[in-house]
Amino acid sequence: MAALSGLVVLVVVVCGFIAQRELREREVDRMARSLEARAALVREMIHQHDLASEDPAILDAIADRAGYAAGARVTLIDSTGLVVADSAVPLDRLSALANHRDRPEVRSALAGQVGQNARRSESVGRDFLYLAIPMEQGRGGVVRVAMELSDLENALAGLRNVLLLSGGVGLIAAIGLSYGLAWLALRPIRDIQRLTSAVADGDLDYRLPRRSRDELGEISNSIHRMADQMRAQIEEATREKEQLQAVLNSMVEGVLVVNAQMNVVLANERLRNMFGLSGVSEGLTLMEFARHAELDAALREAAGKDEPVSRMISMTYPVERQLQVHAIRFPTGSGKRLGTVAVLHDMTEVAQLEQVRREFVANASHELRTPLTAIQGFSETLLHSGDLADSSRSQVEIIDRHARRLGRLVGDLLQLSETEGREVVLECSEVDVNALIGRIIRDLDSSFREKQIEVVCEVEEDVSAWVDVHAFEQVVRNLLDNACQYTEPGGRVKVSAKREARWARICVEDTGIGIPERDLGRIFERFYRVDKARSRAAGGTGLGLSIVKHLVQSMKGEITVESRMGRGSTFTLRVPHSNS
Repeated sequence: MAALSGLVVLVVVVCGFIAQRELREREVDRMARSLEARAALVREMIHQHDLASEDPAILDAIADRAGYAAGARVTLIDSTGLVVADSAVPLDRLSALANHRDRPEVRSALAGQVGQNARRSESVGRDFLYLAIPMEQGRGGVVRVAMELSDLENALAGLRNVLLLSGGVGLIAAIGLSYGLAWLALRPIRDIQRLTSAVADGDLDYRLPRRSRDELGEISNSIHRMADQMRAQIEEATREKEQLQAVLNSMVEGVLVVNAQMNVVLANERLRNMFGLSGVSEGLTLMEFARHAELDAALREAAGKDEPVSRMISMTYPVERQLQVHAIRFPTGSGKRLGTVAVLHDMTEVAQLEQVRREFVANASHELRTPLTAIQGFSETLLHSGDLADSSRSQVEIIDRHARRLGRLVGDLLQLSETEGREVVLECSEVDVNALIGRIIRDLDSSFREKQIEVVCEVEEDVSAWVDVHAFEQVVRNLLDNACQYTEPGGRVKVSAKREARWARICVEDTGIGIPERDLGRIFERFYRVDKARSRAAGGTGLGLSIVKHLVQSMKGEITVESRMGRGSTFTLRVPHSNS
């Protein structure tokens, strides 16, 4: 409506301005032609009179009659620009008139041309259109005829009134027409607006009361199809959400999801029970939700890297629990992090059973140590006495051998139990790896010589490690002893050590029988033997590598193994090279 009304106003104004200007120009041109004809008639009337020498009274009378007859103001001007007669000015006032030689129309007429000018007269104080023509050849002077412009202005004022009236009528008609057109055009749009508002408010069953076949009808049909699709998607999403919620609430593990700002997005019922929580948890910060610094630290660590974080945490409220936390950010990779998900396993019963097992192993080992010591002592006494018959000696030797084996087993069990229970306090210091490995190789030299095994040592200079010297020596000795046991005569064992960015890396490589690929994942388990018959024959207890693993972990290191059947094995040990 505003646009159409503005267009009408603009058209009326522009057209009125152009029409008024054209009308004024045409009317002025018509008046000029009429004045020129009247001036020619006046000139014919005075062609026998000399303007310079004729009596002014006679000329004034002629000017008055000519002005009355022509219906215009007639002015007679001599060649010097002096007014000698004027139909609009009395004779006695002619002397007071200024010289008209500088008037534009007079100047043109004195030059022999027709002069024309529209201006306000200084003599009578009204607007005139002046037209001047020269007298005949040899008769100097000018005949000027003037007509008031008030009639023209009145005509233009009337035209403006007509334009304003027509513009007003057109504006009213335009407003009414535009209102009707807008109402008709906006009616289907308002229907679509109601439809989209209903869909936005969740009323997906709302339908328009009528449907047109134009473009707006196609839009409404598209919105209807979109609403149907949205309903199906919402139903599917609701069903999946309910299924997911049912699965999460039925899990025995606690599940926690936080966003990038560490605010809780999801917490299943099991997790809320673990922490004794009730009420709404979504939107709370992690510390407001759990009030557990270790859990917060684990999730923040997982949020800062792509690898999953696994950590054991303890809690005392509402009950004492041992929880295993597995946390990982999502999505992984270089994309923007959206959040972190954590799964919490309740390991309280497992920890209690493990504690009971360690206590049982420790107590049983302590109880077995006394009778084993007595058996071993008496068997040694009998073997060293001279009263023992040859038939009995072999039996006592068997008793002594098995007693010693049981003693080693009990000793390993006690050491493993102490290591797992963190009862052994390690005193770490900077250790010269080169010197320690050389000393261990010298101690085992006789064993390697007996099996004709070549020992190669490739240790870089200035390789140090921040470890407990006794625990580290036991680890390396155990690895070298295993390499000796499981390498055939004539084989080779290679020991290397080098310094890395954060680690001192020690590798023990042999050309022995190797470890099957299926057994590599269990090689560090308690009592696990790859070749059980050979291990027993060699006097092994099956606890050596398990002890090695726990000692390495206690020194904040790691140990890995690579092996191929018939080609040998390589144990790689990494321990910190400094206390940083």
